[in-house]
Amino acid sequence: MVEALREELADLTASVRAFLEWHAATGADGLPGLPSALHEALGASSAEGAPPAPRRADRGFPGLDAPPPPASRGGSAAAPHADHRPAAAPHPEQRPAAAPHVEQRATFAPHPEQRPAGAGTFAPPPEQRIAEAPAARPPLQAPRGPEPSPRPAVSAATAPRADTAARASAAQADTPEERVTRLALLAEEVRTCQKCPLHEGRTHTVFSRGNPLSEVVFVGEGPGAEEDLQGEPFVGPAGQLLDKMIAAMGYHRNDVYICNIVKCRPPKNRKPEPAEMAACSPYLTSQLALIKPKVIVALGATAVQGLIGTNEGITKLRGTWKLYKGSIPIMPTFHPAYLLRQPGAKREVWSDLKEVMRHLGKSAPDRG
Repeated sequence: MVEALREELADLTASVRAFLEWHAATGADGLPGLPSALHEALGASSAEGAPPAPRRADRGFPGLDAPPPPASRGGSAAAPHADHRPAAAPHPEQRPAAAPHVEQRATFAPHPEQRPAGAGTFAPPPEQRIAEAPAARPPLQAPRGPEPSPRPAVSAATAPRADTAARASAAQADTPEERVTRLALLAEEVRTCQKCPLHEGRTHTVFSRGNPLSEVVFVGEGPGAEEDLQGEPFVGPAGQLLDKMIAAMGYHRNDVYICNIVKCRPPKNRKPEPAEMAACSPYLTSQLALIKPKVIVALGATAVQGLIGTNEGITKLRGTWKLYKGSIPIMPTFHPAYLLRQPGAKREVWSDLKEVMRHLGKSAPDRG
């Protein structure tokens, strides 16, 4: 009885071996999940009646060459028929313990003609397996990781600001030394100005006099004959009266800054034309922006008109605070030349100057 079972098991082993040989001949050596060494294992175990269990760590992959299995017992090397199955399986009660394992592994991979399309990727159809030699298959490569993300280009939104140096230069330009230097450059620009016809009759341009860092700026109308000759504002009789007014406020004449609406003398000391005032306006704007005074004293109607654009008379404007560009207080008052003709108006002018002193937090003696 035992001998009969061994013979049947040997026949079953021979069938499996023949199937493996046919599988190897077509280029798909080995069963899925089993190593190529199964041939030797089956041959070694057939004499003992129980094949060893396959090791999961030795799984083979299609396309790798393996040595052909040893010749099967009985010399049969023919490929099994597509419908070949073990001829006679023993009764379950008489089957050795390892027999079900062998039968299960033998039927794990169906014949290529019976395998449904797309059922696996271990072996191609028979006609393709014959055409493709194992050596022509590409070598296996380790799976590649994800491609590194390209470094984002530095955009203009993440790059450093280009105006850093310009802002630093602007902050440096706010120092007293830089303000004085820029005022000197502006005076040189005025010296060569030819923006209006006034340059044709001038002897000198008249830019300013006094302290460029003063808290008080006096703005007049334009140079007279003496100013044109000396190139300095308020040096004639009107200027001498202005110096007395400045001293009454507690300042020296050079402690304050004095300039005019126009920088060249109008013919016969006439009032500057609107076009002439407009041509010189940028110079005055730059002067005041660099000096940054706390108060502007506007001497006469032309000065008020050049600063804030009003056409109202000085009699109505004087003594009432105005604003230059919405930030610097302006006190309109009479021009010193008017006081030389109307000495009685000095009292109103002194009242206006005291209001300026009060705004600056200074006190002045009461004078008549």
